[in-house]
Amino acid sequence: MGAVHRIVIVGTGLAGGTAAGTLRDKGFDGEIVLIGQGPHRPYALPPLSKAVLLGEADEPDWVHDETFYAEHSIDLRTDTEVREVHLGERAVVDSAGEHHRYDRLVLATGSAPRTLPIPGGDLAGLRTLRTLEDSLSLRAALAPGVRVVIVGAGWIGCEVAAAARKHGADVTVIEPLPLPLHKTLGDTVAEVFRDLHEVNGVTWRLGVGVDAFTGDEGVVTAVHLKDGTAVPADVVVVGVGAAPRLELAKAAGLELSDSVAGSGIDVDASLRTSAPDVFAVGDVAAHFHPRYGRRVRVEHWANAKDQGAHVAGNLIGDAEPYTASPYFYSDQYDLGMEVRGLANPFTDELVVRGDLKSREFTAFWTRGGRVRAAMNVNQWDDGEALQAMVDRQAPVSADDLRTVPLADLA
Repeated sequence: MGAVHRIVIVGTGLAGGTAAGTLRDKGFDGEIVLIGQGPHRPYALPPLSKAVLLGEADEPDWVHDETFYAEHSIDLRTDTEVREVHLGERAVVDSAGEHHRYDRLVLATGSAPRTLPIPGGDLAGLRTLRTLEDSLSLRAALAPGVRVVIVGAGWIGCEVAAAARKHGADVTVIEPLPLPLHKTLGDTVAEVFRDLHEVNGVTWRLGVGVDAFTGDEGVVTAVHLKDGTAVPADVVVVGVGAAPRLELAKAAGLELSDSVAGSGIDVDASLRTSAPDVFAVGDVAAHFHPRYGRRVRVEHWANAKDQGAHVAGNLIGDAEPYTASPYFYSDQYDLGMEVRGLANPFTDELVVRGDLKSREFTAFWTRGGRVRAAMNVNQWDDGEALQAMVDRQAPVSADDLRTVPLADLA
């Protein structure tokens, strides 16, 4: 491969913005073009369902200051859609027909909220949460007595429920699984979150799916469930996950994965796609992770940030594998937590250190006597130890996890 003089990054989210900035930090003095559909410079998404929605902030966490891109000669193009990628020509074509040549290309196109293909799914008033505008608009609609119905009890659904209750809204959450966060946490730990929301006034409708939405004059007013009941609503938030934006990669002929949920762009350990000059990071990357010996696709913000930073070195000559463990955090009411690693809560052994009822504990998921993931809840002193244990998949007994100082185990 030839010298690198021009790098094009498609996607102005956290991954793309971080990659651009890190390239300059590493001394790359060639051209950088950063192209994205959104109206804003890159920002991180977590505050949208936390501080912004709670009313504690009016802006997200910007990746860089407003003047950063011009000061560092990064050609930031907002409100610009990339329509085509031409691998042979090493160029992308935007919505205005402009061709942007590249020596290296990064696809950081992120995800789009999933919707429900059911009757009434096109009614006005059905909300998703993915952008700053989504968050500010939803916050404006939350008020005492407003009937908020949330479809989906994943992380976004639970955080929206907590914020809506903080604003005094009446909240009902509908989830076809038996518990919130069930696929991620399994029975025992998921029950902690179910009880947390119940104590804070949330009404659960668990184990039942949504059949249809109905409305008045084209605006949604009720959510109909598969058990024949209906839940009246002033505000409906659909939080049923997100789908990676793969259209560009698929049309370009890049290899896509059939081994990760929702598919993704196949990338090797160094985040390189099947086209040697093209890399993919963040939500779209089905990354062959050296630690796990398989492909993983992680949608959390830390993965986008860390992969964006990591790929910068590989764009300009390194070939280092990306080996970071997945990380995620959530704040709901008075509960704060962090999760590190990857686990299967239905086959791995759960070991709890501390007290589930008081919501002050650390949960470990082990397999073959090794720590695969760890979650600290309302406990903040052992983060480094937990990270070390997860990174090296520490061999340790269940009894030691419950009793021995974690710093010693790390």
